[in-house]
Amino acid sequence: MDGDVRVLVVDDDPDIAQFVRTVLTKAGMHAVACLDPLEALALAAREPFDAVVTDIEMPGMNGLEFLGRLRELQTDLPVAVMTAHASVDYAVEALRRDADEFLVKPVRRDDVVATVRRLVELGAARRATTRHQTVLAIGAHPDDVELGIGGTLAAHRSAGDQVVILTLSRGARGGEAGDRMGESMAAAELIGARLFMEDLEDTRISESDPTVSIIERVVAQVQPTIVYTHSAHDRHQDHRAVHRAATVATRSVPTFACYQSPSATVDYRPTRFVSIDGFTDTKLALLACFGSQSGIRSYMQDDFVLATSRYWSRYGGGRYCEPLEVIREASGVVGAQSDARSIPVQSSNFTERSGV
Repeated sequence: MDGDVRVLVVDDDPDIAQFVRTVLTKAGMHAVACLDPLEALALAAREPFDAVVTDIEMPGMNGLEFLGRLRELQTDLPVAVMTAHASVDYAVEALRRDADEFLVKPVRRDDVVATVRRLVELGAARRATTRHQTVLAIGAHPDDVELGIGGTLAAHRSAGDQVVILTLSRGARGGEAGDRMGESMAAAELIGARLFMEDLEDTRISESDPTVSIIERVVAQVQPTIVYTHSAHDRHQDHRAVHRAATVATRSVPTFACYQSPSATVDYRPTRFVSIDGFTDTKLALLACFGSQSGIRSYMQDDFVLATSRYWSRYGGGRYCEPLEVIREASGVVGAQSDARSIPVQSSNFTERSGV
């Protein structure tokens, strides 16, 4: 089992980080050492790990702050915190922040290996009991979904949720259809999403059949628990049509929410805001897959995308947010306040906005 175990070691002291990494490597595990907590968060957002061992005293962000941010990314990832200060206050604070193990420096080889093995077993037990979601993201054209909720979808995948993308046209009016299909496939592969690519006529998508039937077929096949799609408050006729068709075709899905597009009108009124801190690089990488568009669409440029997400964070938590209009939601799926380990990332990251 150890050969398949991936451990993230975070300590600003290179000697300690290397020591822990070497001990775990000799025990047959794959350990990655990181000296910067911000870099470690970015790494945890991109790659899967079975356990984390982190120091408490680090410049820029202490281990307890790091632990809180890490929990936003992966609620069930087991973590051990290390410190040279064996005080009761540290232990209590670490436990309050949901640390799973507490190690006092200097740590012994046997203790490190035994602790990480307990963490791995704990993580496996949590994953076995965690109820993951199946997310269906519907867009009229290539890059609609990635631009609207690319960070949210990356967060879903990081939490272990299945992500399915349904794109209803190949965007022939905005570029070469074959190129845009290849770009869509590359973006889906980047986050491990399943892609359904239809070929309805760009700018002439119907709000009835065949659009409704296509969406119903995908819903029957993947059985989503959450649907994201366009808002009704949009200037683009295809976006409005897809919204209306999806409203009908996904009527049996518990949760239905609408993302913002660049053509959304001032009537777009989001009520939830998903923090995508730790996933902005992934979102930008998704958009970079659409090379035929990123060079000619100002709203796909990195600074524009980040500025938009930064703006919405004024209503939500964190530094960057993606907005959603929640049309319907199932109790316990969106905005749940139960144990964070038992709910999906979109629940714990949603912040409600009222009076807009």
